[in-house]
Amino acid sequence: MLPGNLNLLRAFGFFFFIFWTAFNTALVDVVGSEQQIPLSVVKLWASAFGGEIKSIAAKYSGSQLLQKKYKEYEKDVAIEEIDGLQLVKKLAKNMEEMFHKKSEAVRRLVEAAEDAYLKHEFDADLQYEYFNAVLINERDEEGNYLELGKEFILVPNDHFNNLPVNISLSDVQVPTNMYNKDPAIVNGVYWSESLNKVFVDNFDRDPSLIWQYFGSAKGFFRQYPGIKWEPDENGVIAFDCRNRKWYIQAATSPKDVVILVDVSGSMKGLRLTIAKQTVSSILDTLGDDDFFNIIAYNEELHYVEPCLNGTLVQADRANKEHFREHLDKLFAKGIGMLDIALNEAFNMLNEFNHTGQGSICSQAIMLITDGAVDTYDTIFAKYNWPDRKVRIFTYLIGREAAFADNLKWMACANKGFFTQISTLADVQENVMEYLHVLSRPKVIDQEHDVVWTEAYIDSTLPQAQKLADDQGLVLMTTVAMPVFSKQNETRSKGILLGVVGTDVPVKELLKTIPKYKLGIHGYAFAITNNGYILTHPELRPLYEEGKKRRKPNYSSVDLSEVEWEDRDDVLRNAMVNRKTGKFSMEVKKTVDKGKRVLVMTNDYYYTDIKGTPFSLGVALSRGHGKYFFRGNVTVEEGLHDLEHPDVSLADEWSYCNTDLHPEHRQMTQLEAIKRYLTGKEPLLQCDKELIQEVLFDAVVSAPIEAYWTSLALNKSENSDKGVEVAFLGTRTGLSRINLFVGPEQLTNQDFLTAEDKENIFNADHFPLWYRRAAEQIPGSFVYSIPFSTETANKSNVVTASTAIQLLDDRKSPVVAAVGIQMKLEFFQRKFWTASRQCASLDGRCAISCDDEAINCYLIDNNGFILVSEDYRQTGYFFGEVEGAVMNKLLSMGSFKRFLVEFNLCSWWHSDLTAKAQRLKQTLEPCDTEYPAFVSERTIKETTGNIACDDCFKSFVIQQIPSSNLFMVVVDNECFCDSVPPITMAPIEIRYNESLKCERLKSQKIRRRPESCHGFHPEENARECGGVSGLSAKPPLVLLPLLLKIFSR
Repeated sequence: MLPGNLNLLRAFGFFFFIFWTAFNTALVDVVGSEQQIPLSVVKLWASAFGGEIKSIAAKYSGSQLLQKKYKEYEKDVAIEEIDGLQLVKKLAKNMEEMFHKKSEAVRRLVEAAEDAYLKHEFDADLQYEYFNAVLINERDEEGNYLELGKEFILVPNDHFNNLPVNISLSDVQVPTNMYNKDPAIVNGVYWSESLNKVFVDNFDRDPSLIWQYFGSAKGFFRQYPGIKWEPDENGVIAFDCRNRKWYIQAATSPKDVVILVDVSGSMKGLRLTIAKQTVSSILDTLGDDDFFNIIAYNEELHYVEPCLNGTLVQADRANKEHFREHLDKLFAKGIGMLDIALNEAFNMLNEFNHTGQGSICSQAIMLITDGAVDTYDTIFAKYNWPDRKVRIFTYLIGREAAFADNLKWMACANKGFFTQISTLADVQENVMEYLHVLSRPKVIDQEHDVVWTEAYIDSTLPQAQKLADDQGLVLMTTVAMPVFSKQNETRSKGILLGVVGTDVPVKELLKTIPKYKLGIHGYAFAITNNGYILTHPELRPLYEEGKKRRKPNYSSVDLSEVEWEDRDDVLRNAMVNRKTGKFSMEVKKTVDKGKRVLVMTNDYYYTDIKGTPFSLGVALSRGHGKYFFRGNVTVEEGLHDLEHPDVSLADEWSYCNTDLHPEHRQMTQLEAIKRYLTGKEPLLQCDKELIQEVLFDAVVSAPIEAYWTSLALNKSENSDKGVEVAFLGTRTGLSRINLFVGPEQLTNQDFLTAEDKENIFNADHFPLWYRRAAEQIPGSFVYSIPFSTETANKSNVVTASTAIQLLDDRKSPVVAAVGIQMKLEFFQRKFWTASRQCASLDGRCAISCDDEAINCYLIDNNGFILVSEDYRQTGYFFGEVEGAVMNKLLSMGSFKRFLVEFNLCSWWHSDLTAKAQRLKQTLEPCDTEYPAFVSERTIKETTGNIACDDCFKSFVIQQIPSSNLFMVVVDNECFCDSVPPITMAPIEIRYNESLKCERLKSQKIRRRPESCHGFHPEENARECGGVSGLSAKPPLVLLPLLLKIFSR
C-alpha cells in the first residue's frame, strides 16, 4: 500500500472514530473485518458471570452471615480514632525499656570482665585447657579427645532456633591464622572464664536474650551459649571479631581517614598486591560514622575515584565497595613523591573539617609504602605539630627494612603506629593495630559508651549459617560496650581488652509493636542516626524472575530507599534529627511479590527512642486505618468460642509473652491465652486489651463454623468440589479455616500455612487477601491467581475475598475479611458458560467467545489474566499478550501505570542472575523503575479502536459487577505487530559520568554520635610500634623536637 493511501486510511479511521463516539453507537466497526463486537452482549456476559461468581463466593465464604453478626453487636462497640502521636510515643517508651534491659546485661559483662582482668597476673607459661569451639567433641583416630577438644554437651534448644547449644557454658573461637595456645590468648581465655557466670545470670534475668559474647583485642571470641563451629571447605574460619561492625563502633570514636598508597615503580608485583589488600582491610574497619578517601601517588597524585578529588565520603557499604572496585585499576610506575601526597592529605583533612561535615572527631593518615627517604618533619611541623591532631599510621610493605626507621619515626612523632607487612597473611593482624591506638583516649577516659548497630546479618557466625528463615538469614542489631584495663600502671597506655555485646533479633523489636493498633496497612519502623533502617516491613527481598534479591547482609539500607516517595527526605531528616512530629504523603506499596501495587495516603508519626541512636516511626493509612473499635463479651463466652479446632491466632503476634519463662516457651499463643484467662499461669504477661478483642471476635465469628459445616455436609452442594477452602481473619489476628475437600485433595497445599508467608498474619503485615479486600468497594470481592516465584509452577487456583465493615461509612474500621479458594478450572468453566449466553429469542447468538474472529479474556484490576482461550496465558500480564490494547487502555486512562521501588540496583543482589552478576562486577549506580498497573475505578465499560498498519483493531472492556475483574473482548482479525508488548520488566536508568559523580558526592543528612574521644592529654604516644628497636636514630637536630613532642 502506498504511504499516501495509508495516511488517508488512518485519517478516515480517526474521523470515523469521532463520529461513532458522538452518536454513542453500540457497535464497533472494524476496518478490514466484518466482525462486530456488540457492547450489549459483552455487558450481558459480564453480568451473568459476575452474578454467578459472586453468588458462589458469598455463599461459601459466609460473608453475609458474618456481616450480619457484626451488625448485631454494633450498639455494643466503641469506635475510637487512633492518636498517632500518642501511639508512637508509647511504642518508643516500650522499645526504650526493652533496649535498656539489653544494655544493662552488657554493662554487667563489662564490669565482670574488667574486674577479672584486674585480678589476673599474666603468666607466659600458663597451661590451660579451654573449650575451643572448633575442636570440641573431636576425637583422634584412637578415639581420644583432641587437645582443647574435650567433651562439650550440646542440646538442641528451641529458644536458639533448635540449634545444639550448651546453656551452662561458653566456648572460644580463635581465628585460623592465630595459634590456639599463644600465651596472650591462653591468658585472655583464662581470665575471661569468669564471664560464664554472668552470661548464665543475664539469661536467667532476661530469658529473651540470645547470643552474648566477648570479642578480645587479642583476637579470640568467647560466645554464649557454647556452640560448635565448623571450618569452611578449605578448613578455614575467616571470622575475626575485631573487624565486625559492633566491635569497631564500640572500640573507637568516629574518624576521618585519608589513605595514601605508594604506586611508584618499586611497588610492582607482590608489594602492590599486598598494598591493595591492606587498603581493603582498612576499609573493613571503617563504619557508617567514618569518612575516607584514597589517594595513590608517584610523581603525581591519583585519586582512586577522580570524581571525589579533594573531599571525603561516608564509609558506608556502597562507597567502600565502589572504591574497592577502583583499586584494581592501580598499577606501579615512576618515582614516589611522598611530600606531595602528605601536603594534599593534610590540606584535605583541614578543609573537610572546616566544612562541618565528616566525623568532627578523630583524624588519621594511613601511609602504605615500601619506604620513605625522609622524615618530612617540615610538613608535620607546618600542619600537625604541636597538637598532633592528625595521627599518622605507617605500613611498610615488603621484607626490606632500609627505610623502616623513617616510617617508624613519622608514626611515633604523630601519635600513630608503625607496622611492617611482609606477606598477605600478615595484613589482617597488622591493620588491626591502629584500632587499639585510636581507642586509647576512650580507655583513658573510662567512657563505656553503649553502641547500637543498624540491622545486619553476620553470615560468618555458625548460628547464622545453620539457621535460616524463609527469607534467608536472621536480621539483628547488636548492643556493644568496650572493656578497658583498670590497672593504674597501664592507665596512660589506654589498653583496650575487647568488646562485649549481645544480639537483638529484629523480630524481638516487632514484639513490642501491637500490630492490631496499626490497622491493616499500618506499620512501625525505626532508623539509626545515619538514616539507615533498623526495622521496616519493606526490609526484605525483592523478587525478580523467580530470584530473591537483597543487599549484601542487608546492611546500610537507607530509609529513602523504601519510603522513596518522600523525595525531599522530609520524613527521613526529621527522624535523623530526633524530632517528634507528623508527615503525610501518597504512597504506592507493592504486594504479591512486587507484582501488584496499592495506592493510599499514609500519615506518619515519629519520635526518638531515648538512650539509643534510634528514632521510631508509625505509618497509619487514611480512612479505615485510622480507626479502632472495642467490643465487649464475657470471658466465659470468649473461651467457649476459642475452643474450636479450626481457630488459630497469629504466631508472630504477642498476645502473651511466652519467652520470659522456659516452661512457657512450648506454648502456642492460643494455649497461653487460655491458661492466662483461667488463672492457671499467674506468671504469664499478656496484652489484656488485645485478648479482650480476641474474645469478642471469637464470639462474633463463631456461628460461621456451623454454617460452613452445614454446607460441607450437604452432598448436593459443591458436588464437583470446585470450592476447596473457606477462611476468615479478623483485625486481632484470629483465623478460622474450613476445608470442603480432604486435605490431600487440596490443589494448593501451602495456602494459609507457614510456608505461604504473604497469606497469613505476620509480625509486620496482614494477609494479602485481607489487605486487598480492604481496598475494594464494600460488598464486592477481590479475585486473584496466586503468583509463584517458580515460572514453571503455574497456579491452578483462584482466591476470592471480601472485607467486613462495622459501619456503612468510610470511617468504619474493617473488622474482618472472609474468602474462598476455588479450582481455576472451576472458575474458568463458569466464565465460559456465561460467555455463551445471548439475548436473542431464538437462542442463536450473533457472537460468541468460541468465534475465531474474537479473543475473550478475563483480567483483574492489575492487568493479570485469569481466563484466556489459550490456557498457557493464565497469570500473564495482559500487556504481554495484547500490547496494542493495553497501550490504548493506558492512553485512555482506563489503566494507570506506576513506577515503584527505586534502588541502587547494583548493590541489591544475593541470588544473582547472569545480568545481576555483571552489575555486581561493574557496580554502576542506577535507579530501577518497577512498573505496576492499576485500573481506574470509575470506568465501568470502554470501547476502542486502534489504528494498526493496514486495519483497525477494535475491543470492548466491561467491568464484572461486584468484583475487581474486567472482561476484555478483542478483535482477532486485525494484527498490531508494530505495537510492542507492554511488560512488567524493571527498567534501569543509567547515568552519565557527571551525574554519577554528583550522586557520589551528595551526602544525606546524618547525626553524629554524641560522644567523641579523639585525644587525651595523658595518652602515652611512645607505644607506637617498635620505636625502642630503632637501629638508626633520626638526625641529631631532630632529637630535641622529638623529645618536646613526646613530652606533650
